[in-house]
Amino acid sequence: MPALGPPPAYARCVLRITDARTGRPVDAAPVRRRLTRVEAHVRGHDTGALRVLLVADLLVRTLELGGTPVWPLLTGDRDQAELRADGAALGIHPFEDARDVGSGLGESQVVHVLEADGSAPGDGVLVAVAPVDVAADDLGRPEALRPGGLSANRTDPAVLRLALLSLPRAMPARLDKAALTEAGDTLRRWRRTVAGWARQPSRPVPDEVRTRLRAAWEDDLDVPEVLRVLADVEASTELPEGARFETYVYADRLLALELSRDLGSPA
Repeated sequence: MPALGPPPAYARCVLRITDARTGRPVDAAPVRRRLTRVEAHVRGHDTGALRVLLVADLLVRTLELGGTPVWPLLTGDRDQAELRADGAALGIHPFEDARDVGSGLGESQVVHVLEADGSAPGDGVLVAVAPVDVAADDLGRPEALRPGGLSANRTDPAVLRLALLSLPRAMPARLDKAALTEAGDTLRRWRRTVAGWARQPSRPVPDEVRTRLRAAWEDDLDVPEVLRVLADVEASTELPEGARFETYVYADRLLALELSRDLGSPA
């Protein structure tokens, strides 16, 4: 399958994350089976805060896929109820309120996730997240992007999740009509295609595809590369449809886009 290329080689599953303090990659979980604390720091409730929560969610999911226990915490002074509601609609793990917990449970690592211009805590690894610009186009600002809008609006929140996942976290994101339309079109196509593949006999995820996926999300949470791997799998004429189905289901453990949601729907 030429489009997929040779699999990268690595010895074991280790998430390497860039520490914004030093600009150098470090192990997100130095001791694999020891607890890692992931703390998301937000200032109120806006789309930038949701992006911080999303990156923290990706970090939690990646560590858990590698077998590391995680303690997710949320630090914020206001608007937490709406933020949590929109986070849940966006498929984000529940985060405990940092104000309600003690100093720690002997974790081997602390990872702080916050906006790039936020105030850095004094300890642990720092993961910086670039801001989000919500554009006002000719339709005005989409209601789903207003505070509390995801939990109250009929718009599929996974569209916003995919739009944010499509860019590296260090790159400022611009959400406008074009970006949301592209994400929505891709999501609908993938769900429809996955439902079609599910009608064929299941096949295991090919080793080279699994390796590419894991190498991507363990390399500084390179989710745009994960999406490129899925695009290659979609375009491949050599992989059995059952293997493509299992590949998308496997990747969705990280992406949380409900890619198998349309299973059983009419063709």
